[in-house]
Amino acid sequence: MKPIQKDDEAVESSDTWDNPLDRVTEIRVDTPASDTTPEADGIAESWDGDGSVDFAVDDTEWGGDAPAKKNNNDREDVAEASEFARSQESLSDFLHRQALSLRLDEVDKAALRFLIESLNDDGYLEDTLRSLAEGLAGEDLEQVEELEHRFEVAKRLLQSLEPTGVGASNLSECLSLQIKAMVAPNNQAQAIIDTALAIAQQSLDLLAKRDYKRMALAVSETEERVKLAMALIARLEPKPGRRFVDVERNVIVPDVFVLHQGVDKTGAPKFRVQLNPEVMPKLRVNDIYANALKSSGKGESQSGLQQRLQEARWMIKNIQQRFETILRVSDAIAQRQKNFFVHGELAMKPMVLREIADELGLHESTISRVTTSKYISTPMGTFELKYFFGSGLGTESGNNASSTAVRALIKQFIASENPKKPLSDNQLSDMLKEQGIDCARRTIAKYREALRIAPTNLRKTL
Repeated sequence: MKPIQKDDEAVESSDTWDNPLDRVTEIRVDTPASDTTPEADGIAESWDGDGSVDFAVDDTEWGGDAPAKKNNNDREDVAEASEFARSQESLSDFLHRQALSLRLDEVDKAALRFLIESLNDDGYLEDTLRSLAEGLAGEDLEQVEELEHRFEVAKRLLQSLEPTGVGASNLSECLSLQIKAMVAPNNQAQAIIDTALAIAQQSLDLLAKRDYKRMALAVSETEERVKLAMALIARLEPKPGRRFVDVERNVIVPDVFVLHQGVDKTGAPKFRVQLNPEVMPKLRVNDIYANALKSSGKGESQSGLQQRLQEARWMIKNIQQRFETILRVSDAIAQRQKNFFVHGELAMKPMVLREIADELGLHESTISRVTTSKYISTPMGTFELKYFFGSGLGTESGNNASSTAVRALIKQFIASENPKKPLSDNQLSDMLKEQGIDCARRTIAKYREALRIAPTNLRKTL
């Protein structure tokens, strides 16, 4: 068995950082010198401190002490989200349950079950009925045609189930199914529904461009009615199966918490950096084997057990050091980005791995490993530790603005633009320059695409 490195070497060891908990099983199989049971009292070696760090925000840079937002990402929220995910019914289960109420013969039941299981996560049938039939019947043309007919019947049944729009082959069909299911209270409302249906079936490309004039010509309606129809379409669900996707896959359990702890004597908000005890393994050296060593004499078996016991102790110490390093790195990041916890993205400072590495006396590669796939829960939400690192752009004052803060400004500018005259990338560059930030048009385009914001021509309302 490969010996576990100790002290400073353990922190730099890539084996330790890949997945140190993999070695728990290895040692226990060889000899049960360590204990991972829930009843374990904790780590045998004592922790330096209580797994947390306090600090206060210096708010002078921001001209005030705006109250921090309430943290909705604490441990209770994570636990509730996980429980919610486990309690959710899948889309296929929901559809199968509805299908039980339909009076069908065995063949139609089988066809409907097959189509339900062929849906993607969004509730769409991506494959054509013909290709599904050929996949089952092979080269038997007569059987392929019979199956295709059965699938056509089953598809109509599937599309009669909830959620409305399920079983569609494309976006146009999905929206059309939802519009057809609407009941109009009067003739005026029916006219809007009919217009919306015509747009969904004929003019999705113009809908994406919000070209009211050409849409009005395409469906032979007034621009005013087209706008009302578009407002109706905007309320539809383009992915009817989306709400059934298991939310547990999207729940992130943070490794570290940044908790708001009131204010200090100057009135500045105080925060506490703390490890999440739920992600820390409960390990200790098994007392039975430790005591057995004390009472046993010398010999080959005693020497082997002593070696295993020492390895178990070093493994526990390495895991301790791993979490202590995560806490140190998280605190160093929080100290530099503390204004972010109060003011959000606009207050993000440019920061690179080397800065934290130099401050803590660690290698950049260690900081990179610590911050990869490790998450921190803050008053502004839960983020990967890597999120707080980014390049800086020069400013007129000689300082740097972080790329995150620049993206936040771009998002603000576009959110307040005139939809009939959306801002070009050149205009955005000029607006940033007015804020004292030098940002080339090409960089603006890159940031805009990262924010998933469409270019000027697609944002324009005609």
